[in-house]
Amino acid sequence: MSETRKKYDVYGMGNALVDLVCKVDDGFLADMGIEKGRMILIDQAAHDALVPKLTPETRQNAGSVANSMIALSYFGGNGFYSCKVADDEDGRFYLDQLREEGLATNLTKETLEQGTTGKSVVMVTPDAERTFNTFLGATETFSTAQLDGDALAQSEWLYIEGYLVAQQTAQPAAVEAVRMAKINGVKVALTFSDVFMIQHFRQGMDELIGDGVDLMLCNEDEVRAYTGSDDLAAATDALKKIAKTFAITRGPNGTLVYDGKELTEVPGFKVQAIDTVGAGDMFAGAFFYGITHGFSYENAAEFANLAASRIVTKFGPRLTKDELQGLLKTFKSDS
Repeated sequence: MSETRKKYDVYGMGNALVDLVCKVDDGFLADMGIEKGRMILIDQAAHDALVPKLTPETRQNAGSVANSMIALSYFGGNGFYSCKVADDEDGRFYLDQLREEGLATNLTKETLEQGTTGKSVVMVTPDAERTFNTFLGATETFSTAQLDGDALAQSEWLYIEGYLVAQQTAQPAAVEAVRMAKINGVKVALTFSDVFMIQHFRQGMDELIGDGVDLMLCNEDEVRAYTGSDDLAAATDALKKIAKTFAITRGPNGTLVYDGKELTEVPGFKVQAIDTVGAGDMFAGAFFYGITHGFSYENAAEFANLAASRIVTKFGPRLTKDELQGLLKTFKSDS
């Protein structure tokens, strides 16, 4: 932890998406020509054809880093989230939710632009299978205009979503954020987000990593893909060349965490998982809370494993503030 505490523990940046969770049957998917169980990107026309035919069970502001930042805030951390939504009902909803969740943001109702806010349409069939159609909408043009240099300079960490490297204006914005962070002594953290990002946007990812990052959060499939090694030990050694510290999540097998000196295997928690969506996001939020509030890397990984194990026992990427506060209290009392 810094000797002089900064205003924000983490400055996050990522895609802002409104999650619409809807119950459908197999016939609906067939009629719409949607392949069951897949996660795909859709365009405006497909979005406009799909959304009016659905009645959402739940709606929430989301996105990978957004989920992590909200968890950080619920645990009691201070976060700033840079993102882009449109001046529509969903965009105003997204902004209002961020404020209610205790996050500062670049967004204001006065600066929202015309367009359509991005959505992740989650269609759940009676067998609990989840099918995702994601429309990036306004967040597809995330750019340097969404960066807040003052807030970034007042943060201990910058945390970037790897998904941004796939977008024409977002990738250079992420590179610029890293440059600004290094000038202001802000530590840089990155998540690969998905193996797909490594396979198809390697050049943009390498440019973002540059001469290295302070922290990498990833899973074992991603680290193997990035380093080109199927051997986890060799992949871990290779990761040390680009990341001063890292945490490699391994599902129920726990986490490999490197604090810059020691590599430690932190056990996971055995639970009956029913939905792994959001587990990585929750891990990141809990891990950042830990390392910005006096936890060692090992203890932060243990806490993050616990939080992630709770999220996979329910549908959806969130736990309530009361649930997370209770989890933190229990963890501290047991430590």
